[in-house]
Amino acid sequence: MNREVIITCAVTGAGDTVDRSPHVPVTPEAIAGDALAAAAAGASVVHVHVRDPQSGRPSRDPALFAEVHERIRARNSGLVLNYTGGMGGDLWFSFYDGAGLAPQSDFVGARERVEHILQLCPEIGSLDCGSLNFGEMVYATTPNLLREILAAYRERGVRPEIEVFELGHIEIARLLIDEGLVPPPPMFQLCLGVKYGAPATPRSMMAMRDALPPGAHWAAFGVGRMQFPMVAQAVLLGGHVRVGLEDNLYLDRGVLATNAELVARAAELIRSLGCEVAGTQRARAILGLPAAEGAETHETAD
Repeated sequence: MNREVIITCAVTGAGDTVDRSPHVPVTPEAIAGDALAAAAAGASVVHVHVRDPQSGRPSRDPALFAEVHERIRARNSGLVLNYTGGMGGDLWFSFYDGAGLAPQSDFVGARERVEHILQLCPEIGSLDCGSLNFGEMVYATTPNLLREILAAYRERGVRPEIEVFELGHIEIARLLIDEGLVPPPPMFQLCLGVKYGAPATPRSMMAMRDALPPGAHWAAFGVGRMQFPMVAQAVLLGGHVRVGLEDNLYLDRGVLATNAELVARAAELIRSLGCEVAGTQRARAILGLPAAEGAETHETAD
């Protein structure tokens, strides 16, 4: 096992969760506040999406990301920022009169998917490394599109976090790594329990871990009620962990959670297994990111 475990908090996500919990942050102020509260609870990395402040729907607006970025950095210079690079690949289909794309589809090119990352240069940008069915929606990407995103990340000095939802995605990632497009050591996020992706089971996590290239850093998460079982499993298998309202809304059965509460529960579980929670300076060192002044000073949100 790792003796020091990094906690990532996925603060809000792009799912249809706003109407299911009052704790899901929507505005840039609320998203930044939750990120700071998660840091105070033990998270060293925050994975950030943004939402339209009026509708609560997911957004790719760089101005919203910029406001979140500025609010976090005004209070915490060391928290590792990981911005989603996965928006803009959603295909919905209509079969009522032949076959065609439904109006809610959102499919754009590589640079447009990551424009906010190229403008703000967070430490990490996510890379969804393959296509997958999410219920009736298809998230679509291709190796050439991924190559273009990786080239853009490299231009801005952004480290890719390779998100994989099944074993085939790891094969694509290994191809890109072999082509020299991913700086070493590669960083993987094993995404478990998403419908039609890899299930949130110990065997599934172990199979994905064993398929990673040697020397890779990896973390894992499970969705819904499997969030904390997958935290424990990742720690036992030598990985880091991710929790947050993007993936799970509940602290216990019937008890809605906040992001800070999910992080605090993950930290408690990590320590109960004989490991330590990595602070932000240690997380940066483990992942090979530059150190930042004041990285161990966490403030709670107002």
